[in-house]
Amino acid sequence: MAVSKRFAEAKKAVDTSKLYEIEEAIELAKNTSKTKFDETLELHLKLGVDGRNADQQVRGVVVLPNGTGKSVKVLVIARGEKAEEAKKAGADFVGGEEIVAKIQGENWLGFDVCITTPDMMGIIGKIAKILGPKGLMPNPKSGTVTNDVVKALNDVKKGKVEYRLDKFNNVHVSIGKVSFETKKLLENYEALMQAIIKAKPASAKGQYIKNATLCTTMGPGIKLNARS
Repeated sequence: MAVSKRFAEAKKAVDTSKLYEIEEAIELAKNTSKTKFDETLELHLKLGVDGRNADQQVRGVVVLPNGTGKSVKVLVIARGEKAEEAKKAGADFVGGEEIVAKIQGENWLGFDVCITTPDMMGIIGKIAKILGPKGLMPNPKSGTVTNDVVKALNDVKKGKVEYRLDKFNNVHVSIGKVSFETKKLLENYEALMQAIIKAKPASAKGQYIKNATLCTTMGPGIKLNARS
């Protein structure tokens, strides 16, 4: 598969035989980013668990101290007082049955996160097959099914990210933008890693973090010295 000249040049700067310390890796990623847009810095982890077992699932949320740098559009599905609270708190879209009907009838997905109250879950079940595959289905574990819609909304806007295993036992999470100061990216990385390490299943044996890679949206992977 052909690669761009820019990617090839960036790859030359990365020593594939080396495990980089996180601060050095962040600096390298920033220095080799030559795109015309502000790339996202992504962390990819291979975990020593078996997600096929319910007791070895790794999933949770963490509010990155310096945000993600991404403007997030939030839909709140609620009625009455909770809907009014969401509007006042700055939700991008707020509605009840009519929003569910729009998603169901028009396949409308003009939002990044969906928050709802527990009493609306029966209605939202109608669009689970639409939201689920897109990673948009509200879930109590991610804090998106709650009566405290204001806190949930504020957390998302501040930079809450969700981490969860894929079917290959990997976790993929953004830790910010290339334009962020190295110190801020480092703080986001440390907050995320602490959360993932804390989420280690009691039944997981042996090496938990098998390997870790940092990369920009369009850049080569940089292997990290982050095993545990």
